[in-house]
Amino acid sequence: MYNFPSPPPPPHLCHSFFASSYSIPEAQSARRNSFMMRWCLALLLCCFLAVVNALSSSGSRLLVVLDESAEKSAYSTLWSDLKERGYDISFETPKSNSLSLFQHGERAYDHLLILPPKSKGLGPNLTPKNVLDFMGQDGNIILALSGKSSTSSAISSLLLEFDIHLSNDRSAVVIDHFNYDTVSAAEKHDVLLLNRPEALRSDVKAFFDGEGVLALPRVAPQTLGNTSPLVSPVLQAPATAYAYNPKEEIPSAEDIEATGSQLNIVSALQSRNSARLTILGSVEALEDKWFSASVKAPNGKKISTANREFAKQLTAWTFKETGVLKVGKVEHHLATDGEVSADDLNPTIYRIKNETVFSIELSEYAYDKWVPYEVPAGDELQLEFTMLSPFHRLALQPTKKTETSTIYSVQFVTPDQHGIFSFRVNYKRPFLTNIEEKHEVTVRHFAHDEYPRSWAISGGWVWIAGLWSVIGGFLAFVIVWLYSAPAADKTKKMQ
Repeated sequence: MYNFPSPPPPPHLCHSFFASSYSIPEAQSARRNSFMMRWCLALLLCCFLAVVNALSSSGSRLLVVLDESAEKSAYSTLWSDLKERGYDISFETPKSNSLSLFQHGERAYDHLLILPPKSKGLGPNLTPKNVLDFMGQDGNIILALSGKSSTSSAISSLLLEFDIHLSNDRSAVVIDHFNYDTVSAAEKHDVLLLNRPEALRSDVKAFFDGEGVLALPRVAPQTLGNTSPLVSPVLQAPATAYAYNPKEEIPSAEDIEATGSQLNIVSALQSRNSARLTILGSVEALEDKWFSASVKAPNGKKISTANREFAKQLTAWTFKETGVLKVGKVEHHLATDGEVSADDLNPTIYRIKNETVFSIELSEYAYDKWVPYEVPAGDELQLEFTMLSPFHRLALQPTKKTETSTIYSVQFVTPDQHGIFSFRVNYKRPFLTNIEEKHEVTVRHFAHDEYPRSWAISGGWVWIAGLWSVIGGFLAFVIVWLYSAPAADKTKKMQ
């Protein structure tokens, strides 16, 4: 059998083979470019998700508890505003079997919004203990009330844990015959028209102020106790307001439990772990129709409500989009004229009467970014240099500002007392997260070669002069005694 040579490949196959062999580097380059493109897209997606989640400094998982799904449509503007700010909203009913605030011992949600239920309670999964445990794990809560229906005993017992008291008559509402909407409440006077709240005090930053009028229909009254420093009023009733049950006859003066500023319409609590709780007395103020309603006060003109902007401020503060403080660098060192090296920062031992510099860096979270924190006028950020009690309490002054923080510093002299001391900054103000920084150092005595010489102390010059005068006097006495022999006796003894 003869082996005939194989015929040559067709010309088009040869051309395809050589073309593919020469395009291998180009294919590798294309794959590399495709990989880089996918990597860049993934990076951009991660950055976008980070920005979305960063709208709240404590997370974006929000659980809304409402009695009926039909009520959901009445607050559609509120839900859309929250979603635009990056919140992932879940809706549950109080008696839902799938409702749980915790999963595997951790929070299942970051924030909780409870609308007033029509039933007598909040269900088995929203007991006061579960709500307190949720706040104990840094969860934030908005609890809305309504005067349209009686408040359940479960909500009353929950609020008593925070020293917030509801009316004994659970159907009571706040009435004001001078500040009401003449369009929707011409007879009952139960739709209050109030200005936006101002700052609580001159030394407290305002988070809920602004222009415009708030419409607050059928407010469930609440009063604050005197024992808790953690509760602060956000919006109080005017002096002409009082609370009573409109189903009953006109009450006498003895039947009215609280009037005027004793009644709170919106209250806020911030626990020691900086978890936040807001009680809104009128859930209807969050409805769509009151976000854009036209109202008219007695002897006034028609104006639009500012409920939507106020709802944004209220939810932003409660869900930690505002009023969140962060501590950056905390440094202390000996006072020097030049720059301080890294080795000289934050020493563990100081000497008495050392010139010392302390500085702390503070930032404030404002909706979607960190900005420099500025202490309000009339307030002070203080440093305590303390052992068992403060030896120094000094005001920290702003010395430097960056794009995201302010650096506060102070210079002082360590006390003439040895022991274990602490640099302590304890800054707790209404509507701001708590700052408590504590750094321990040792303060020692002078070493033997660090004491000043005696001639350098002006107060010792008298004693030095006395010493040398004694020495000089003694030497003079010795010289006089040695060189002044007694006179010889010239008389001779007679035999």
